[in-house]
Amino acid sequence: MVINPLNSNGIVQTRYWHRLDDGRIQCDLCPRLCKLHEGQRGMCFVRARQKDRVVLTTYGRSSGFCVDPIEKKPLNHFLPGTAALSFGTAGCNLACRFCQNWSISKSGQVQTLAEKASPEQIAHAAHALGCRSVAFTYNDPVIFLEYAVDVAQACHALGIRTVAVTAGYICEAPREDFFRPMDAANVDLKGFSERFYRRICSGHLQPVLDTLVYLKRKSEVWFEITTLLIPGENDSDAELQKMTGWIVDQLGPDVPLHFTAFHPDWRMLDTPPTPFNTLTRARRIAIGNGVHYAYAGNVQDFNVCSTYCHHCGKLLIGREGYDLKDWHLIAGGRCAFCASRCAGVFEDLPGSWGSRCVPLRPRNFPRRIEPTV
Repeated sequence: MVINPLNSNGIVQTRYWHRLDDGRIQCDLCPRLCKLHEGQRGMCFVRARQKDRVVLTTYGRSSGFCVDPIEKKPLNHFLPGTAALSFGTAGCNLACRFCQNWSISKSGQVQTLAEKASPEQIAHAAHALGCRSVAFTYNDPVIFLEYAVDVAQACHALGIRTVAVTAGYICEAPREDFFRPMDAANVDLKGFSERFYRRICSGHLQPVLDTLVYLKRKSEVWFEITTLLIPGENDSDAELQKMTGWIVDQLGPDVPLHFTAFHPDWRMLDTPPTPFNTLTRARRIAIGNGVHYAYAGNVQDFNVCSTYCHHCGKLLIGREGYDLKDWHLIAGGRCAFCASRCAGVFEDLPGSWGSRCVPLRPRNFPRRIEPTV
């Protein structure tokens, strides 16, 4: 894909659509298959029919930039301790009732997209700031595929890796185009029942499972999975047994799995927060089903946030939140005690970014932020 010039109004042509016999145009990016009359937008907000074609309306426009830890994506097995330049746009192609980034993902306001940056500007900023990666996050990057792919290509030209934080709700052909330039991904597996996806997310489960299988069997992307556990909705023993069993059977035991805690938000304000023991129960079930690396996320607990050798059980990477406290990996990402390989993308030494989150505006991009020692 040729890098697009930054358009002052953020509008670029897209590939994934076709005309219907009734005069509408169908967007073929995601399983929603939105059918549009002239002037209409898809449910995602950012793709629209203009001048008898489907365009992306937010190219080069962002809801904000931040330098933060790679562990926040969350990715625990991809360049631990390093900083990522993170950004998103607006809109989403799912309608999760529990959305915890709803002010961005549910936005239909152009004012949300206050920042402008070309792919080259973002890549050069990441390089100048010492970031090892650029992360597409806050809202789902599949809906701004063209912008994300162009940013990824610009990043690779400077040796910067790219990370997609996504729900994986995308059709087969664009899936390949989207993930081809990605180095890592965290896929949000929101639950493990069609009923949950349909009732809570206004979507379907199977396309997400298809994305996970694609990543494992047909790509070189390092990926991890996150599931937000919502009390009474997707946290039963039966569902967790079924989900973690499927992961081991279809994806293998080495895909890290993060269970994170829900807090009341958006349209689920009456649902209570996730108890800590729900996270630890889910982690036990995952490990019991053969998952090698299972974590309880967004909690401050050393034992459930740290990485242990799946062979000898010794501590490999100790974490308190996003801060690394221990490092017992040797060359090649091997256990320092038994030399077993820890799955992931590791360097000989961890990064030293720590837990800082530093908001940025494009006009401040050239400033370098020194890592903590």
